[in-house]
Amino acid sequence: MEYFERIKINRILLKDEIAAGSEVLLFGWVRTIRVSKNVAFIVINDGSCMGNIQAVVENPDNYPILKKILTGASVRIKGKLIESPAKGQKYELVVSELQMLGEADETYPVQTKRHSFEFLRDIAHLRMRTNTFGAVNRIRSKISYAVHKFFQERGFYYLHTPIITTSDAEGAGEVFRVTTFEPNNAPTKDGKIDYNEDFFGVEAFLAVSGQLEAEIGALALGDVYTFGPTFRSENSNTSRHASEFWMIEPEMAFCDLAGDAKIAVDFLKYLFKYALDECADEMGFFNQWIDKTVIETLEFVIKSDFEFITYTEAIKILENSKEKFEYPVAWGSDIQTEHERFLAEKKFKKPVVVTDYPIDIKAFYMRVNDDEKTVAAMDVLVPKIGEIIGGSQREERFDVLKARMEQMGMDISLYDWYFDLRKYGTAPHAGFGLGFDRTLMYITGMTNIRDTSPFPRVPRWAKF
Repeated sequence: MEYFERIKINRILLKDEIAAGSEVLLFGWVRTIRVSKNVAFIVINDGSCMGNIQAVVENPDNYPILKKILTGASVRIKGKLIESPAKGQKYELVVSELQMLGEADETYPVQTKRHSFEFLRDIAHLRMRTNTFGAVNRIRSKISYAVHKFFQERGFYYLHTPIITTSDAEGAGEVFRVTTFEPNNAPTKDGKIDYNEDFFGVEAFLAVSGQLEAEIGALALGDVYTFGPTFRSENSNTSRHASEFWMIEPEMAFCDLAGDAKIAVDFLKYLFKYALDECADEMGFFNQWIDKTVIETLEFVIKSDFEFITYTEAIKILENSKEKFEYPVAWGSDIQTEHERFLAEKKFKKPVVVTDYPIDIKAFYMRVNDDEKTVAAMDVLVPKIGEIIGGSQREERFDVLKARMEQMGMDISLYDWYFDLRKYGTAPHAGFGLGFDRTLMYITGMTNIRDTSPFPRVPRWAKF
């Protein structure tokens, strides 16, 4: 039997690797099919790119299988690639062999019409076959690669941090417990659950962050980054919150807040430029059908010189703005999304890095400034959404860290290893976190985080 290599459609339409006149073997799923007496047209897509290939079947009577092929079926088609005489398509395939590999009947839910995103979330096992979610997941894959490429090119080491941990990195208590105890039959001791009898012998949680473990890596390897799933049980059923989401968390040894901010800005610009350069087909789709300003927005951020201001300066600007904010502005309170967007969109009209937040509204691990009222923290704000990156210089001083954690009422006995990093060769270090799923929202223009994850996990929703 003569061997033919399977050709992906992106090699034909995007890479121009296959010339007209070549005999090729294609596999894919049927988008549409039209059969007449003298000719049949089958439009197929194999998921490798936005584009489809139209297969032309001459003398349909010679292919009785055509009567069974409907939208959604998978097919194997062999034929000659020719330049298409029709507008809007580069090539078409003149069929010499046609085989149906998997049928799909009239109940196939992804028909040739527009479906609401809400409907498609219910059939997440099929929604990737649509133009929108095929594009989302191809971009998700390519930007994942770009994350690794950025850090690897700069000498960072990829660190695999645990999914199951015994500490809450944020100190917020919004954690999923991991246990083998029966729900109504957990052993107790002195009126409390006895975790000594549990699988790990301690109370364990799904990780809310990989940061604390990344600090271990940074203080041994110099510069590291984590990129993996994190979990929070916060009952926030909004378009921007997910219970399971992926986080990118670099950590740099011998680095202060200024260095941390530089890496964060460079990283953000790199991801946006990579999306425009390497995902042009998908970005064109999103710019046409989802958000007509998404390409313009990314280009604007890439070209911008970010503004740097302190939290105290930001509060003064907001107080003097005469804007009618829903949330009041006062020193010591957190800066809300509406405040962040005002700074980026109206005041400075470009991305902004806000630094040195009040100590009382930030996490225990952030380095206390000399004024003892603020910490060396930063938020990167961009137009349209506000904060996209949060980071800080970490508290490397043993006594200051201990006093801070005790003040917050934390159980410091759980952090012996964290204190050891401050006892043995402590060093300045810093890092930040970028939510991958929210970043994909920004890149694609999708307005719901459920639509940037293949299988979203949100309150009261954990299908597939």
